[in-house]
Amino acid sequence: MLSARNITKSYGSLQVLKGVSLNISAGEIVCIAGSSGAGKSTLLHIIGTLDKADSGEIVLHDQRIDLLSGKKLAAFRNRHMGFVFQFHHLLPEFTALENICIPAWLSGKRKKETISRAKELLDLMGLKERMENKPNALSGGEQQRVAVARALINNPDIVFADEPTGNLDSKNARDLHLLFAQLRNTHKQTFLIVTHNEELAKMSDRVLHMRDGKIVE
Repeated sequence: MLSARNITKSYGSLQVLKGVSLNISAGEIVCIAGSSGAGKSTLLHIIGTLDKADSGEIVLHDQRIDLLSGKKLAAFRNRHMGFVFQFHHLLPEFTALENICIPAWLSGKRKKETISRAKELLDLMGLKERMENKPNALSGGEQQRVAVARALINNPDIVFADEPTGNLDSKNARDLHLLFAQLRNTHKQTFLIVTHNEELAKMSDRVLHMRDGKIVE
């Protein structure tokens, strides 16, 4: 479904990625593991089109997405990709329901249909009774589940998650791991996850280890 070929990236004289290639199939949970500074997050951000590679190509469903730019890239990203980060990045002035709806509204989807879909996701996340709560009234684990629902609102082909459990305690981290597995099993959702969490890595279908800007065996 997604492939990256010979991705390189440097910041000044520091070469962060040194010709990285990978393939991801639909319905897979793939984790990228490695020490700090190995290039994991940089790779995730480039494949997710949040950053530009110096060279290489990225193909999603036979389309060269690294060639897109501007509004076309933003629209493609919004439609085909979801994102979950270490910090939930929810907008504090909006309710849980509204935060989930925002990406769909930005893509021009109808309000009624979007709200219905968001409520389904809240129910799936076990947050049906929390839809009118704003982020400051939610626990850390609940906030991250809202962020996952927001990532899923447009039925993306793939969800990119950068240290999604890094700000959670062990129970909430495990609950989020189980949620990812449930979404893969029941909805065939594809995930590419950067993590230091060994338990999450063990629950994935494949683990790609990075060292010094390369994927190693």
